[in-house]
Amino acid sequence: MPVLRVFIVDDSAFTRKALTRVLGAHDEFLVVGEAASGHEALDKIPAARPDVVTLDVDLPGMNGLAILRELVRRYPKLPVLMLSALTQAGAEVTLEALSLGAVDFIDKTSFALTDLDQLSHRLLDKLRIWTKVRTRSDTPSARPARRSVRPMFLAARTGRFKLPPPAVRIDWSRYDLCVIGASTGGPPALESILSTARADFPLPIAIVQHMPTGFTRPFAERLNGLSHLTVSEARQADRLAPGMAVIAPAGQQLRVTSHLDLKLGEGGAGERHAPSVDVLLRSAVRSCRGRVLAILLTGMGDDGADGMVELKQAGGLCLAESEESCVVFGMPRAAQERGGVHHMLALRDIAYLFVATSDTDDPPRPAKGD
Repeated sequence: MPVLRVFIVDDSAFTRKALTRVLGAHDEFLVVGEAASGHEALDKIPAARPDVVTLDVDLPGMNGLAILRELVRRYPKLPVLMLSALTQAGAEVTLEALSLGAVDFIDKTSFALTDLDQLSHRLLDKLRIWTKVRTRSDTPSARPARRSVRPMFLAARTGRFKLPPPAVRIDWSRYDLCVIGASTGGPPALESILSTARADFPLPIAIVQHMPTGFTRPFAERLNGLSHLTVSEARQADRLAPGMAVIAPAGQQLRVTSHLDLKLGEGGAGERHAPSVDVLLRSAVRSCRGRVLAILLTGMGDDGADGMVELKQAGGLCLAESEESCVVFGMPRAAQERGGVHHMLALRDIAYLFVATSDTDDPPRPAKGD
């Protein structure tokens, strides 16, 4: 059994000891070090050689975001999992951490100190993602560093270089809707795509990103500030149109009608995710009769794989992020193995599609606020 080497950074001695005790009860994990401050963590991590770091945002002196920036700079392939009491009330801090390179997060505010067992179970579930991927070729030590593609497009806009032609030529007149699904590693990938999309991107966009309750609205607001498009959390009965992108609310299923109206509802029996990529894709297949472009991004598990198969059979276009740029090559792998993907593309090539939507050489227009 592969052993995942974990380094814990938390200013609470009680939390460090509790998490060390919980992880130590499982043979699949080995706590190789702990630190109470950022400077101590940066001193100890090189000798500890961890596979994963858990990092509290709220630390004395050098805060978690500053430490994260330094860890990403020094060890760009080392997964960092944010663990903080600030993440619910300060969702923007968490989203900034994900944008900077954190692979995932756990919200400590949803757990009382007397309920560390529940916190520990959540931590174990998150860490097991990295235990699983280490058994495949996309191990944390081999995982590519994730960097936003937006600087490339900004450079193209200023004339420093010209964008190459897209990897896939798309007849946009054949489609009425773009559906995007993502999980672990998805927020920075979506940020890269939507921050570079042309203002005249011809399709409305419906997005499922697995996130806890309380995070999808701040995430949509963050994307709206970065994007040429109008990005919002999906609302009941809103109608999609070009120039719009919606994020499915956490805890609810998002569906679309034949008129591209939005329907929100509670998750049903047997549905493992709410929102679910499969649920959204199946509604799009029924409502749009295959006139759908679907993109499945990085994420653990197989949500979206069956929906991609159904969409492909209905005549839609199915793209998935390739292993070279995925944080976790789970959802795209599952869709590919089931025959639900026409093209596997790196994140950069997917982002190109949202810029090269016409035959003109016009560069993307500035995002709102640029």
